[in-house]
Amino acid sequence: MKISKLDNQTIDRIVEMAWEDRTPFEAIEAQFGLQEKHVIILMRRSMTVSSFKMWRKRVTARHTKHLWKRDFTAGRFKSKNQKS
Repeated sequence: MKISKLDNQTIDRIVEMAWEDRTPFEAIEAQFGLQEKHVIILMRRSMTVSSFKMWRKRVTARHTKHLWKRDFTAGRFKSKNQKS
């Protein structure tokens, strides 16, 4: 899905999911079809420069934002609204 075709409600949900520490980029891709690089572009457009820098610093340090970096798989919470 292209970023330009997203409505405001969808953009807000993606930004919310991107801020959540335990929501991996793979979940965002499965639900909205946006790869990590597109989420980064969306976040850059949707936030102030200082907020974006703070978010990037947080995301870079989090092992939970990528499924392949996690050291656990079982027992993680999955919302009923989340696909796959």
